[in-house]
This record gives sequence, structure tokens and C-alpha cells, in this order.
Amino acid sequence: MESDASKKRTNTNQSPSVLVPKRQRVVLEEIPDLNIPDYHNPNLSKSDSTSTLSLLPNSNLDNPVCNKSSVKRENQQIIEPYVSDISDYLRTIEVKRRPAVDYLDNVQKCITTNMRGTLVDWLVEVADEYKLLPETLHLAVSYIDRFLSIQSINRSKLQLLGVSAMLIASKYEEITPPKVVDFCQITDNTYELHEVLEMEAHILKSLNFEMGNPNVTTFLKRFVAIASENRKTSSLQFEYLCNYLADLSLLEYECIQFLPSVVAASVIFLAKFIIRPRVHPWTLSLYESLGYGSDDLEDCVTILHDLYLSRRAASLKAVRDKYKQNKFKRVANLPSMPELREHYFEEVHS
Repeated sequence: MESDASKKRTNTNQSPSVLVPKRQRVVLEEIPDLNIPDYHNPNLSKSDSTSTLSLLPNSNLDNPVCNKSSVKRENQQIIEPYVSDISDYLRTIEVKRRPAVDYLDNVQKCITTNMRGTLVDWLVEVADEYKLLPETLHLAVSYIDRFLSIQSINRSKLQLLGVSAMLIASKYEEITPPKVVDFCQITDNTYELHEVLEMEAHILKSLNFEMGNPNVTTFLKRFVAIASENRKTSSLQFEYLCNYLADLSLLEYECIQFLPSVVAASVIFLAKFIIRPRVHPWTLSLYESLGYGSDDLEDCVTILHDLYLSRRAASLKAVRDKYKQNKFKRVANLPSMPELREHYFEEVHS
């Protein structure tokens, strides 16, 4: 007498049409060409729309060297309709999720500007040690400032706040973030694992889990791309110099009075001034694209210039030593005129 299982097998063998083929994993090298129709070609018939990529000899994929610029133009055309909406959204969020400009005076009882600067300078070394993205560093510092704006802590917990903020930022930005034990070890095990995790939870709850606030690097990427068009100097040197100035801004407590987009625009202004001091750094095109006139940036540019010339935060060396390396084209060693030209801050609105 047949069991139920054997009957099921018999029925399955008699009805091959209902068999479901076994799905096999395919390694990357064995993935076959996909049939991708070219809907943008008006001369392509319906039957031709099933042709594969291999049948498209004139595609961008087949000529990567000659068509890099065309691919970039195509990407810009795709993104362009959304640029204004994205920019408006980021400008709205940067206002909502910003630290209090006077939290050291009104909230903190034990923390000073020097303590904050020392912590940020040390976090630069931590980020460099673990090869973290610039976005991670800037996001971590923004978490610190936002947290200190609403929660008073003792000076003994300041470093704990720093590593916990860096831990959260790493999880947000990095593909492979360092582990919690790594952040314990970087403090010479001053703090135990549970302390870092407790502070992490404290930060998240205090900030209402709103971890995606825009920072200087958020705006700087687009601003650098706009300012780098038709430049005669090395675009890579200009980009490194902008990154250096952006990192310097983290050291100065007074910089939090400015919105991240204002700091990013000021970075562009000062970088252009350092490289070509006799040419007006700001143009009508930059005003229209970035949304700020040179007169809007004067206070921030002045602070950044003082940082660049070590008139401020002179004892903090991590950022400066980092950008003296060859891989950053030693932009920290570039000379700069000691004073900014006042007429550069006159309106260029028209």
C-alpha cells in the first residue's frame, strides 16, 4: 500500500507541466546579458526592442573613454529637474536640525570652547585612524553640538560623547563601520563597552532619532562642482583645499552660528581667494547658483581665514598635519595673503 508521500511523488511525475525548476545561484561572472529595450530610439521597432546590450555598439558602455563627458551630461540632465527641490529640502532641514549657537553659555556648566576644540581635533585623528569618510566626521561633530545644546554633561564624559557620536555617524555613513570595541580601544579602554552603548542610546533618544541632518560636506560637494567649472588651476588641489577649510571650521565653536550651507559657500570663497588672490572670488554666477552674495559670507570667511592662518585654534594640529601630506597635495602649506580685500565683500547681485 502506497504512502501519501509516494502518491504525491507519483502525481508529480505524471504532471511535469507543474514542476517548478530549481533556481540556481549565479556567480557574477556568469550573469547572462539582459534584454534591455531602447525606448528612447524612435526608429527602433517593437521586435528590435528585445535586443541585448551586446548588440548596441554605439552605446556609452562600448566607448567609455570618449563618452565620459557625455555620460556626465546625461546624468546631469536626469538630476537637473530635482536639483531645486533637493536644495530647498536641505536648506529647510539644516535650519530645523542645527545646534543652539550659545549652548556653551546657556546649557553647559563644565565644557569650554577649548575642550570642544580639543575633542574635535582628536576625532579628526580617530577618523584618520579608521579611514572614515569626511561625511562621517562632520556628521559626528554635528551630533555632538546638537546633543550639547540640550543635555548638560560633565567634562569626564565629553570623550565618551565624542566616540559614541562617531559610532552613530559611522553606522549612518560607512559601508563597514568600526565596531563598538574599536571605539573603546581608541580611548585606551577609558570607557567600557556598556558605557559607549548607553551613551549611544542617550544620543539617539535626545536627538529624537533624527540623524540625517545636512552638514558642510552635504553642500560642499555640489558647490565645489559648480565652482570648479572652467577653472585654470588644478581641480583636485581646489577640492582638497575646500575639504581642508571645511575640516578647520569644525574646530571653531563660533562657526556653529552659521548654517552649513553658509560655511560651504564661505569655503568656496576663501579657497578661490587663496589660490588666486588678485581675482574676485565671487561672481554673479556663483551668487545665482549658491544663493549667497559675498556680503552674506564676510563674517564666516573672516573666521575661516583666521583659522587658515592659525590665528585661531593654533594649538590644534591634527587637521593641519593631515592636509600637509602629499596625498592631499599639501594644501595646508599654500600661502595666503594676510588680509582679505574688503571690496571683495561688496554686493555682486547685479
